[in-house]
Amino acid sequence: MDLGTLRKDMMQAMKDHDKQKKEVISSLVSAVKMAGINAGDRENIPEELVDKTILKELKSAKEQLDTCPESRADLKAQYQYNYDLIASYAPKLMSEDEVKAYITEKYSDLVATKDMGKIMKTVMGDLKGKADGKTINAVIKSLIK
Repeated sequence: MDLGTLRKDMMQAMKDHDKQKKEVISSLVSAVKMAGINAGDRENIPEELVDKTILKELKSAKEQLDTCPESRADLKAQYQYNYDLIASYAPKLMSEDEVKAYITEKYSDLVATKDMGKIMKTVMGDLKGKADGKTINAVIKSLIK
C-alpha cells in the first residue's frame, strides 16, 4: 500500500460525503505521515513503512473492538466498521500453515535446539510485517513440543 492510494481514497470519501470513511482513512494518512517524519523522510515514505503503520493501526482498532462493552452496540458497530476498513488496506499476513511451512523449511536445525527465545528472535526478524507475532509464537510452541 502506498500513501498516494490512501490520499486518493480519502478524497473519494470526501466527494461521496462519507464522513466516517473519510475520518478513518484520514487517521491512517496522519499516522503514516507521522511515521515518515519519525523515520526522517517526510516526502518519500516507503511502502514497507506504510504497511507497518497500517498494521499498527489495525492492532489498535482490534483492541478498541475487543475492549468495547457489549452494552454499547452503537460504539461497537463503529469500531467494527473502523476495523474492517483498516483491514481492507492492511497487507495480507501469512496464515498459520504458511508460517509453519516456512519455519520447518528454513529453520529446521534451529527448531531442533528447542530454544524458544533464540527461535523467536531469528524468525521474528525474518517475518516482521509478513506474519502476526502471536501466530508465529503459537507455531513455534507447537513445533518445539
